[in-house]
Amino acid sequence: MMQLQRSNAGSDNEVVKQTYETARDCLKTNYYGVKQLTEALIPLLQKSNSATIVNVSSSVGKLRFGIPNEKAKRVLGDTDSLREEEVDNLVEEFMEDVKQSLVEAKVWPAKLSAYIVSKAALNAYTRALAKTYPDIAINAVSPSFTRTDINENTGMLTVEEGAKGPVELAWLPDSRVSGLYFEQTELSTFD
Repeated sequence: MMQLQRSNAGSDNEVVKQTYETARDCLKTNYYGVKQLTEALIPLLQKSNSATIVNVSSSVGKLRFGIPNEKAKRVLGDTDSLREEEVDNLVEEFMEDVKQSLVEAKVWPAKLSAYIVSKAALNAYTRALAKTYPDIAINAVSPSFTRTDINENTGMLTVEEGAKGPVELAWLPDSRVSGLYFEQTELSTFD
């Protein structure tokens, strides 16, 4: 979830300003929160013969769309040797750049940067985790632009329509499908 400070800029326009605090809260929810919950549940999931983790992501977390920073693309796009620690380090580097007001200078996303970085990091974490735990089906899915409170119900899909992809992915019978990214119910790519 991304919390933003809103201020009126005129008649019908609103300006959305990301602060260090809102960026931190976004990363704490969308990235670190998922990691903490996953780490707490892994011991239980390892006892199952059909364990599944479905991380709810977003298409804005795709590297070619949302991440202009070349180092971030290189680190998060490393499909062969990506490790969780590298994702954590990149997220910490981003937060330091936010703190120092260097988001633009370091070529991070110009708008909603914390949300975009959180979802790109979540996608990379999904791939790294799938390699670490090959007996658990671990995938990421974008439910698409769904009408919710966070977007003031401007999404294109109903909540029920948005839930279709994550639910179907959770019920996939083949646990070998792991480390992948889906747009709704269609297999896609992380980049």
